[in-house]
Amino acid sequence: MITVRGHGGSFVVWGALGVDRVSESVYRLMLDNPGWGVSELSDALGVDAAAVRASLDGLADRALLRPSITDAGVLRPVPPGIALDAMLVRQQADLERRQREIEESRIAVSGMLSAYSMMRPDGHAGGVERVVGLEAIRGRLEELAFRARRESLAFAPGGAQTAANRAAGLPLAEAVLARGVRLRTVYLDSVTNDAGSREHAARLAALGAESRTVPSLPMRMHLVDREVAVVPVDPTDSSLGVVIIREAGALTGLCALFDQVWSAAKPLGEPTVRTADEVVSAQEAALLELLGEGLTDEAAARKLGVSLRTERRMITELSNRLGAGSRFQLGRRAVQLGIL
Repeated sequence: MITVRGHGGSFVVWGALGVDRVSESVYRLMLDNPGWGVSELSDALGVDAAAVRASLDGLADRALLRPSITDAGVLRPVPPGIALDAMLVRQQADLERRQREIEESRIAVSGMLSAYSMMRPDGHAGGVERVVGLEAIRGRLEELAFRARRESLAFAPGGAQTAANRAAGLPLAEAVLARGVRLRTVYLDSVTNDAGSREHAARLAALGAESRTVPSLPMRMHLVDREVAVVPVDPTDSSLGVVIIREAGALTGLCALFDQVWSAAKPLGEPTVRTADEVVSAQEAALLELLGEGLTDEAAARKLGVSLRTERRMITELSNRLGAGSRFQLGRRAVQLGIL
């Protein structure tokens, strides 16, 4: 978090908005010295002119600078309050677009998995293999992880893992990272409430792993080198096993789904950027979406990776905050406020 001060007071620029430290420093100097050009900024910051020009271009792209009305070719800083509001509006619109893309991809993937669920256990069909049984699945995942050359990507729904599961998976993750393989995992926001999960993520991060979180995930998934995918045959029934997919067409869709979710996720532990009048968190908004889709309390809790008690407490708090006396009123208020 960076606090910027100058004309118009102060405001907070989050790294999630794409403003790096050099650009932030350039902007601060221009707020206090609106007449400065590239040479003055370069001297004051101790960086070369090319870096200053790149920062100016980036700031202009984010509407933090605008052309001067009186001096042709000169950029002036936009007042912080106006600039930040505009950036938040653009980020919100971009987030909504990505959420639509994720939902479209999820629907397409669900249809594909329905077709694979018709395969017989331990069967093969073209570039698809079905594996049933916890030990068999774990063995295949370990084998694929050891074969990874470039990257290993994963969705990890279900909330916080047990200490035993974290301990069992740590040596494999360390071995993969030691070979220079990029390890990226998307967890549920709820894992940040578990101290063991935070410590586990911090330990892996120190080795080079990357972790992000989202309110809910479409399914469990592993991608190895974007050449192999492991997904459940039926996300609602783990007893049916998993399918290992090598078909190029299916992999393209699954990789696109991961990229969309990853870009919409936030680094584990980073606070969500919220507008001043926002009344619900991302996790609460996801809960309202799930209930609006007709999921039961139990199913919604599983999707969010929280206990049934926590899910019902969230509903009570939302009802009180939004002034709703029933679930029907809660849904109506969510629509009125633009949450749904």
